Formats: sequence, C-alpha cells, structure tokens
Amino acid sequence: MNAVSAQFLFDFGSPNAYLVQQVLPGIEARTGVAIEPVPVLLGGLFKLSGNRSPVETFANVANRRAYDKLEMERFVARHGIGRFRLNPFFPVNTLQIMRGAVAAQGLGCFAPYSNAVFAAMWERGLNMADPAVIGSVLAEAGLDGAALLAAAQEQPVKDRLMANTQSAFERGAFGAPTFFVGGEIFFGKDRLAEVEQEIVRQRASAV
Repeated sequence: MNAVSAQFLFDFGSPNAYLVQQVLPGIEARTGVAIEPVPVLLGGLFKLSGNRSPVETFANVANRRAYDKLEMERFVARHGIGRFRLNPFFPVNTLQIMRGAVAAQGLGCFAPYSNAVFAAMWERGLNMADPAVIGSVLAEAGLDGAALLAAAQEQPVKDRLMANTQSAFERGAFGAPTFFVGGEIFFGKDRLAEVEQEIVRQRASAV
C-alpha cells in the first residue's frame, strides 16, 4: 500500500493556522495518516500570489469582518478551543519564528517548538517578533532558545523557508492554512472535513 501524503502549510501569524493546528490531531487519529507541517512565510506567499491579508482586503467591509469573527467564534465553540485569544500585537512579523520552525525541524524538536510558539501567539498574546520574548518562550518550554535562534540565522534554514514558500506558490497556494493531500489542494479552516475525506479516499484507493 502506498502511503498517503498530507501536508499542512502554515505561518504562526495566522490565527486560523492556530485553530487548525488544534484540530489536526483528531484527523490524524481517525485516518491513521500523519499530516506533515510545512513552514511557509505568509507575507512572501502573499507577494508571490498577488494576495493580501483579509485584514487589508476587508478593512472597509464591516459586514464581512463581523461575519469572519462569527465564523471564528463558531469554530472555537465547535471544537472546544477555549484558550484562543486574539493577539494584541497582530499583525506580527513572523520571520524569525518561521525560520525557527525550520530550524526546529532540523534539530528534531519541532513539536514542542510549534506548540510553544502557537500558544505564545494565540493563547498568551505575546509579541513574538521580539527576540527576547521568543527566547523566553522557548526556555519556558524546555528548549534551547539560544541554539534555535542561532540556527534560525543559518543560510540553509533561510533558504529552506524561502523554498517552501516558493514551492507552495507554484503548487497553487495563496494563503494559510493550506493543505495538500497528494496533489489536491484545500484552503482554510472551513475545508477540514474535505481534507479528512480526501485522506480517507486516497488511503482506500491506495490499498
């Protein structure tokens, strides 16, 4: 049986990526398929695709902003994500923490790194553009913040983040969270049911 390839393209600066990250373990448990996290730089993806953030796009559309807020509240309630809060520093420059995510993958500590940074962004409301805050958050999580911050400055790490972002664009992505199940693309937290269905479909067809 061929393995099903499933990927979650994310940037810590996206509140919807945080919300999705809270739900993915359930999908993995139900399908038996691990979903690979792929760090991308959302600002770079916007630039490549000619997209803009919803905050910019709908800045003057009050009804749309109100609806988006309602949908977020519904998602939070549906999945019992009680610790979520909007970050007062939003939008946050996530370049350092996204490079850190790539570095953490290379150092074998991605899961605790990701959990700590997502929580700092969307549960604790911290300024995760500040290197001192980043270092403190990582230390609290039992990680070597100095080593991770240093690794994040290495050229191969920078290159990998840019390559991830370029590849995401070339495969059709324009924002985050984006999912790929095999060659099928899905965008946004409201497509999680379709993501799960596609994983199940591809897994069945691979038998």
